[in-house]
Amino acid sequence: MIPTMPEQEFAVSSLMDITERPEIVFVKGQGSWLTDHRGKRYLDFVQGWAVTCLGHCPRVVTEALAAQAAELITPSPAFYNEPSLRLAGLIAKHSSFQRVFFTNSGAEANEGAIKLARKWGRRFKGGAFEIITFDHGFHGRTLATMSASGKPGWDTMFAPQVEGFPKATLNDIASVEERITDRTAAVMLEPVQGEAGVFRATVPFLRELRALTKRHNCLLIADEIQTGMGRTGKLWGVDHTATVPDIMCLGKAIGGGVMPLSAFIAPARIWEVMIPNPIIHSTTFGGNPIACAAGLAAIAVTLEEDLPGQAAAKGAFLLKELATLQARYPQVLTDAHGLGLLIGMEFPTDEIGYACAAGLFKRGVLVAGTYSKARTIRIEPPLGIPMELLKEMLNRLEDTFKEIAGAQRST
Repeated sequence: MIPTMPEQEFAVSSLMDITERPEIVFVKGQGSWLTDHRGKRYLDFVQGWAVTCLGHCPRVVTEALAAQAAELITPSPAFYNEPSLRLAGLIAKHSSFQRVFFTNSGAEANEGAIKLARKWGRRFKGGAFEIITFDHGFHGRTLATMSASGKPGWDTMFAPQVEGFPKATLNDIASVEERITDRTAAVMLEPVQGEAGVFRATVPFLRELRALTKRHNCLLIADEIQTGMGRTGKLWGVDHTATVPDIMCLGKAIGGGVMPLSAFIAPARIWEVMIPNPIIHSTTFGGNPIACAAGLAAIAVTLEEDLPGQAAAKGAFLLKELATLQARYPQVLTDAHGLGLLIGMEFPTDEIGYACAAGLFKRGVLVAGTYSKARTIRIEPPLGIPMELLKEMLNRLEDTFKEIAGAQRST
């Protein structure tokens, strides 16, 4: 039972509800740990849904923020600022793209990519505007990105919504080809569908998709909001297949988990469709110096400490240990799958998934569900998490499985 939180202690009723929250307030974060208002510490395997890739309050980022805040916070996007120029150059250097447009959230980055693809289709493909996306995909919560997402019911939740997003089936290339017409400007997907349950686009499918889009003169958009910045064991999720998309969307981790920062990036040949009037797309805070200073520090640590390599090794360790637990408790855990440190644990029923999440919470471990069910739980720790903390989480997980298995036997 989670202890109640007195209204007089925190004005919880003043905040609009977005989800069911536990009756605690987090007041401190450090590395892999969060501390609530009563002093209890939790191992955080949510990390803001893969946002704090370096853990909570990483010193290198907080120091960069303090230094930048003393110099310049935001001069307006109508002017250049040094941190945004340096960060754009760094992203271009470590990707296949020459143009970077900074935004503030993953949804905003995807929205910009959608607009860019439609502008490209209008100019180079006779007014093509449709963007094929995928069932169960997730691209954000603006009207356009909700329409692009494949979550059940999202196409009517705020109807009428944005048209032009036919849905295909992930890893079924024929379903994509069936939906391509002369109205198709692009195909958009996540390398791993994290919100849907950590479902990976296979290597053969991504390669076939790249060939198919080239054959039909369509753009390929990679939504790397959750998979970018080393989370999957490579710097970018598409690096696992050496597939080069036409537009890539970044977010979450590129701000080091400290500042809202995202971007969509593209080759110069595609960005040119916005010229001579690029002001048709802009954002007030995008590319502000303080957010970009955080991004510079985050990418520097990611590369210097080979956090993608660490994510690959630690993810492989976790999957191996989870397979052992699955063999030991098959009535509790039915599968564990993922890429790098984006891992899904699958349970026989939603009820068992809820019981696992509640049991871990009781033992001081935070995990994330998926958008429509508790049957799959996501594990997303910091990329540099110490091995002893991974083992500690596994010990608490096994204690939870024992408790669930015992309850099953008693009933």
